[in-house]
Amino acid sequence: MNSISIIIPVLNEAASINKLLNHLLVNSSPSIIHELIIVDGGSRDLTRDIVGAFFQKTIIGKQKIKCHLIRSPRGRSKQMNAGANAATGGILYFLHADSFPPSNFDKLIANEVKKGNLAGCFRLQFKHSHWWLKLSSWLTQFNFRVCRGGDQSQFITKQLFENIGGFDENYVIYEDNILISELYKRKQFTVINKKLFTSARRFESKGIWRLQYHFWMIYYKKWRGNSANELFDYYKKYIS
Repeated sequence: MNSISIIIPVLNEAASINKLLNHLLVNSSPSIIHELIIVDGGSRDLTRDIVGAFFQKTIIGKQKIKCHLIRSPRGRSKQMNAGANAATGGILYFLHADSFPPSNFDKLIANEVKKGNLAGCFRLQFKHSHWWLKLSSWLTQFNFRVCRGGDQSQFITKQLFENIGGFDENYVIYEDNILISELYKRKQFTVINKKLFTSARRFESKGIWRLQYHFWMIYYKKWRGNSANELFDYYKKYIS
């Protein structure tokens, strides 16, 4: 039950994926990590080659971790569902390719599940000194729905994930928020008070206030009842 399948959707992550994979192995235990699943959505750089080479040499102590590189149609919801379908661990841990969980993250997750907390995330820290991103990071320690997002990573038991129906593949964006909302409705969400560090690369490239405004607009549009396609159209126009 407490074995973890790490699932990472990737698309053109050659610049950082090797660093993340090393980080995961150094900061976890082979007694808890059941497998590592990378789901590629059609990378055109060297992502698959780097992942394949890493998997060939991956040994934790005397035990070789199960490693899988699979392909999926592009889109995080589709990629993460594909990873979940392939997973055989009792706990699914969905992680973005630019997010680095804390030391012993696997033990922290397994302990929460043992206590009956079947889903949750870590608090987040952006790798940036801007005051707004620092404030946004600080707020993620509180277990309020408004403080949540996919960058914080997501652990959930496979049984609960399947009961919910997985990620809604109608949503190309906002898919993580849909799942999180379902968990809060079930009163089944906890926040582990340890920091996961994530890149602020999109804020840096788009502008912090401009990007934050567009994220707020997407949340507002979803609250107003806009469809998945309408949210994606807005995303393509102003963010993508």
